[in-house]
Amino acid sequence: MNTAHAIASDVRAGTRRATDVLEDFLGRIEAHDGDVHAFNTVTADQARAAAASIDAAVDGGRDPGPLAGVPVAFKDNLCTRGVATTCSSRMLEGWQPPYDATVVQAMTAAGAVMIGKTNLDEFAMGSSTEHSAFGPTRNPYDFARVPGGSSGGSAAAVAAGFAPLALGSDTGGSIRQPASLCGIVGIKPTYGRVSRYGLVAFASSFDQIGPFATDVADAALALGVISGHDPADSTSIPAAVPDFEAALGRGVEGLRVGVVSELTGSGRNRAANGGPVQGDTALGNAALEDAAGEVLDGIDADVTERVLEAAGALADAGAIVGRVSVPAVTYGLTAYYLIAPAEASSNLARYDGTRYGLRIEGADVEEMNRLTRRAGFGDEVKARIMLGTFALSAGYYDAYYGKAQRVRMLTRRDFDAAYADYDVLLSPTSPCVAFRFGERADPMTMYRCDTCTIPSNLSGDPAMSVPFGTGAEGLPVGVQIMAPALGEEAMLTVAAAIERAAPELAAPRFAESSTGGAA
Repeated sequence: MNTAHAIASDVRAGTRRATDVLEDFLGRIEAHDGDVHAFNTVTADQARAAAASIDAAVDGGRDPGPLAGVPVAFKDNLCTRGVATTCSSRMLEGWQPPYDATVVQAMTAAGAVMIGKTNLDEFAMGSSTEHSAFGPTRNPYDFARVPGGSSGGSAAAVAAGFAPLALGSDTGGSIRQPASLCGIVGIKPTYGRVSRYGLVAFASSFDQIGPFATDVADAALALGVISGHDPADSTSIPAAVPDFEAALGRGVEGLRVGVVSELTGSGRNRAANGGPVQGDTALGNAALEDAAGEVLDGIDADVTERVLEAAGALADAGAIVGRVSVPAVTYGLTAYYLIAPAEASSNLARYDGTRYGLRIEGADVEEMNRLTRRAGFGDEVKARIMLGTFALSAGYYDAYYGKAQRVRMLTRRDFDAAYADYDVLLSPTSPCVAFRFGERADPMTMYRCDTCTIPSNLSGDPAMSVPFGTGAEGLPVGVQIMAPALGEEAMLTVAAAIERAAPELAAPRFAESSTGGAA
């Protein structure tokens, strides 16, 4: 098996060489990434040097760490010293940071080998990885479909078997949504659980870094490595890092699991009216016609069915499963697409042709700024900057940005009320399975891809996606597990139980050989 756990165990024991592991993955990238385009940069030479040093450490009787020899792909908005960090934008094409992001340092210190930088929607603004200046990434399950976004390159790299682990960033669902569409595990930790130092900012009060993996155990391992307080990040939480892997085997007996009514189309049943119900079997399709409040449109029935099946599996395993209403999630999309562009407008003002990145010369500084930003930013980035600038402008601040911030507080309050009754919440991760390129060209249709994931970014709470069966055309469906702040242990316990109950998911195309199956 080419899981991170198996590779690290073998390398530390000396039964496999880190250099041999690396060459296997580099060979897969060379053979197949032309079809997928998961990577913007493959750091083969640097990776070979790192793998050789790990083998030397093992030969010398030293332990390289819990990720010894594990190839890892990093989203191309994470700073890597001396390696291009472009954010998939012409604005930063070729820019080489003078330092590593804290998470890159942590992974390297644990023995991981950086194998490359992955493609993304430009400056992490998108839900399909169609908005990259360097071309789209394709879903390993179907090259005519998107991998999700904005961390589509990282998700596709893991799904295709190009790396056992990858890191991405999640501002409105950019880890969880592509994980769902690519049939893998993705985690957005509690805001502040993982340092953002060295992450190129999109919306600073939302951005969070997290792992992709093929299974929950590998995701928990990676999360433990990158978590922890960092003095370089003023929003970093000074909390001890739990043993996330120990949570996987605890079982769900007695855990309270709430299915979010607004995101599954059902609500007025015994649980909604009377609290949690042990082994509640009223989670079937008949309840879809009986909603407690406003139910969000656009969530496919086959996706909802998989979530209800996962909830039923948890009930069978001893969890207390019921319905819960989180009314403010119905306003999440509107609030997010005012606050996040406003923060982006501020953060991206630094790209003016003066200090770093692209510069287009003009007659004066003003013209140089204008020409540089016009040439350097793509259409989606420009649209969000303009939206954010408008929301912050005099005369509109209170009407738009101020109201959106009040909705954010309302979302926090509604989640707190839900977590008073439930340990974790369930919903779909993505409203649909992977869609075809160009199918969601209308901005609002695209933005609705983040309907289920945005609420946890507004609240700052942890959430993750776990594969559970398939939907339309046999494509993967992800179940989202949400937990209160710093509640990753309970979230992972439930994720492991869902994974154990999940139907076997066929590996995408050529990825079978990377997980031990037939090539």
